[in-house]
Amino acid sequence: MSTPEINQSSPEAVGNAARPRHFSAKAKARLIGFSLLGFFCYFISFTIADFSKNTIVVDHIGNIIKYLLGNTVTAWVCIAAMIAGAVQPFINKTWNKTPTNFVFTIFKIAGIPVGLIYMLNKFYGVQIGPESIYTPGMLPFLFEKLAMSLTFVIPIGSALIIFLTDYGLMEFTGVFARPFMRPVYKTPGRSAIDAVASFVGSYSIALLITGKQYKCGFYSRKEAAIIATGFSTVSATFCVVVAKTLGLMEHWNLYFWSTLAITFVVTAITVRLWPLRKMTNDYIDGQKMLDEPEVKESLLKTSFEEGLTVAEDAPPIFRNMFKNLMIGISVTIGLIPSIMSVGLLGLVLAEFTPVFDVISYIFYPFTLLLQFPEAKLVAKSVSLGIAEMFLPAALAKDLDMVTRYVVGVTCVSEILFFSASIPCMVAMNIPISIKDMVIIWYERVVLTLLIATPVGLLLF
Repeated sequence: MSTPEINQSSPEAVGNAARPRHFSAKAKARLIGFSLLGFFCYFISFTIADFSKNTIVVDHIGNIIKYLLGNTVTAWVCIAAMIAGAVQPFINKTWNKTPTNFVFTIFKIAGIPVGLIYMLNKFYGVQIGPESIYTPGMLPFLFEKLAMSLTFVIPIGSALIIFLTDYGLMEFTGVFARPFMRPVYKTPGRSAIDAVASFVGSYSIALLITGKQYKCGFYSRKEAAIIATGFSTVSATFCVVVAKTLGLMEHWNLYFWSTLAITFVVTAITVRLWPLRKMTNDYIDGQKMLDEPEVKESLLKTSFEEGLTVAEDAPPIFRNMFKNLMIGISVTIGLIPSIMSVGLLGLVLAEFTPVFDVISYIFYPFTLLLQFPEAKLVAKSVSLGIAEMFLPAALAKDLDMVTRYVVGVTCVSEILFFSASIPCMVAMNIPISIKDMVIIWYERVVLTLLIATPVGLLLF
């Protein structure tokens, strides 16, 4: 599996580099100005005319592009992205690197005919396969709501995310996290950068950071497992797609910030449960590289200095945006074909077989206890998350607001799913078994249900 390169200073480099005491006005303007611009792009909702309802800048740009291109051209761009994604593993020579890579290369190839089947039916009236796969909740949902949105939202989000990640805001935030990361999460303060990198950037980037830190001896086996399974969830860009699917964009800031908080609360609990609790703090090759330096001055002063250090040395804005745009395109083409194939497989299994009905019974006691109006459907919905994080939203999109909110939070907080994050962890050599990942996934879903339900009742 190909992975994007890291676009930010490595955490250890930031923490250990000698900090300059005098910073240029340019660095200060970058830190403050780009951070504010990043917040505007990701956290301020507004409406543009009638074709782009109340949403954030990243989504507006995607909607404008789709509006200008038209549905047919947009759909063919999506098909082209799927073809590129299927070819990518062969160009990178990663298709047979591991059994996991091989399996997901097959899924990427399978996504192309799935997309073409939809296209032929939608635009040319040709029906291939059973009529049931053309119902609104099946192929149309996967192609129109997910694939077509992701084709533009991920690259745009990747290009604009640099305002939050590459000009000092992450390091500024990470310093404040140091005093509580060890007692709360049992991880070094530098792991806060991994957490923020995932939510505002990409779980693949965060996992790349985690894998590198483990291999270099900066994280122990236990710390790497906690960070990978507790922080490396889908980004704000993916949260937008989940929120759109579930009709939550009108409440975007409530949804996003509460989801972030709940995800981290769940992580604080899971680190104290088996199997994470039983893991040892062994370092690769038995060598711990360094102890994290203490913050000897005020947190505010240190955080500004570390943020300004990164802002001072960050690459020019337009070159950086283009570089991240290319990374976003790479991530997109790798994801869309597998979403179509894995997504359709998951939806077919959910709709026409008892597989997820059986799996759902492990959650049914909790959804029943929490008195969801559609307790069985909610249990089935969240059980789909192990296959693909978007699938719970597909099943719950027509339920009541509180239920949709809880399912939307679970999509993000569960972190572990077989269509992307689990194989990515395997590819990054994160030291945790698939069996333990599945156990942690179950714990995270149950805890999210228990925490998000009362929060949803309070918010909505």
